[in-house]
Amino acid sequence: MSGHSKWATTHRQKELVDAKRGAIFTKMGNVIAIAARRGGDPDANPSLRAAIDRARAASMPKDNIERAIKKGTGELGGDQVEELYYEAVGPNNTQFVIKVITDNKNRSSSNIRHVFSKLGGSFGPVLWNFEQKGVIMVTAAEIEAKKINIDDLELELIDAGILDLEKSEEGVTVYTKIEDLQKTKEALESKGIKIESAEIEYVSKTKQELSDADKDKLDKIFESLEDDEDVSDYYTNIA
Repeated sequence: MSGHSKWATTHRQKELVDAKRGAIFTKMGNVIAIAARRGGDPDANPSLRAAIDRARAASMPKDNIERAIKKGTGELGGDQVEELYYEAVGPNNTQFVIKVITDNKNRSSSNIRHVFSKLGGSFGPVLWNFEQKGVIMVTAAEIEAKKINIDDLELELIDAGILDLEKSEEGVTVYTKIEDLQKTKEALESKGIKIESAEIEYVSKTKQELSDADKDKLDKIFESLEDDEDVSDYYTNIA
């Protein structure tokens, strides 16, 4: 099923970039603007750095990025957007934190509530099971192409202060403190390793295993969230 892991979500978003580039740029511009409210210098603002890197990976033009930064710092006018988080419980007590950037919170709340209610879920408190971390992903293809010994890499990164490293068929996911995200990303890139993504995310403290019966419903939730123009990202406790 697509979307049940961050890997699948990332790959689907890349496909959407080609199909709906203008809408994706608008969404990414809003993410940059919100991050820039905390400061317009990406070297001193890890959230802004991560948002800019994500936009560049999607080939967002430099002028669009700079305009979004100025909008966030107040140098440009225009409609004001706000960043909101919704907490929801899906089928089989799966947990969701949904990040929204919107100019109409009533519309966003109604749309997201509808997604969950029609598929057996509802709004509910779940944030207690999540914490923000830096999350860096490297694909299995990149690991193989560079002939990287994952065990050696893990030991080296642990010595450098990462929180954890997870291996899967799709690749490697590295978890860091928020303030260490950029330096860890740069350390990997200095080794010639191509980064699939590097972002600040909500990561669940405990994971929920999926039953086959719930997969179809969850797939529909993922697709609905990814297609919603106000949803910037979402995080789950699904293993």
